[in-house]
Amino acid sequence: MSIKLPFANPLDEARLAVDAAIRASKVVMEIYAQDFAIERKDDDSPITKADLESNQIIKETLSNSGLPILSEEDEDDKSRLEHEKIWIVDPLDGTSDFVNKTGEFTIMIALVEKKKPILGIISRPTTDMLFLAQKGSGAFVFEKESWKRLAVSKTNELKKCNAVGSRFHLTEAEKEFFKSLGVESFASRGGSLKVAEICMGMADIYLTTSSKIKQWDTCASYCLITESGGKMTDMYGGDILYNTERINHENGLLVTNSLVHDQIIKKYQSLGQVF
Repeated sequence: MSIKLPFANPLDEARLAVDAAIRASKVVMEIYAQDFAIERKDDDSPITKADLESNQIIKETLSNSGLPILSEEDEDDKSRLEHEKIWIVDPLDGTSDFVNKTGEFTIMIALVEKKKPILGIISRPTTDMLFLAQKGSGAFVFEKESWKRLAVSKTNELKKCNAVGSRFHLTEAEKEFFKSLGVESFASRGGSLKVAEICMGMADIYLTTSSKIKQWDTCASYCLITESGGKMTDMYGGDILYNTERINHENGLLVTNSLVHDQIIKKYQSLGQVF
């Protein structure tokens, strides 16, 4: 399957990354249709054959670029820090959703240069949707055999915002914070689909105060939300950098349509250390 890219001047690595996502998606769906074993990592998170086979296919495909790869399913080789340009990969984002058959899992591939994502791909295998963004060239979704440009909503009142959050990891403190913002609409979504919905203008806010989110959980999303007109920072408004020594986002994550971003940060800072 070959898809014409929506950019006038695609990066050399763009086609490679799209091919990797499509190939991995096919294998993931084959495993999804079967009975599969579920094992546990050291941190008690689930891992399946789909995670591992997707990882292998993506690595094999991206290896043609000659660039280092930081993947959730491989030991972190810190030699990546010596390179200005690397791949950051989550071969199956939302493994819990995969295991629970919600259909809300994705494959994420991003290219980082000088600590910033310049290419981001999110594939949703269950719906054949492919989200793609390139720095300075916009963000798009491929669905029903055509590309559509992505743009965030124009909602600028918090009480009118649609918020999305984790199905499996939302804390009571985060629920209370949403209430304090006056946000009335909330829906649970799996993995990177939370940010994808903001990129599509279907949702306006996603946040987490957790320090457990890692760079492969957000890297592709960063490029997509930025090119859609939205914004991603930590919960204090700090910039998000990639290919750094520490791979956790230690101050949480805030993703919005950009119009309500500063209001949420101001409210969070005013509450102090309640989280």
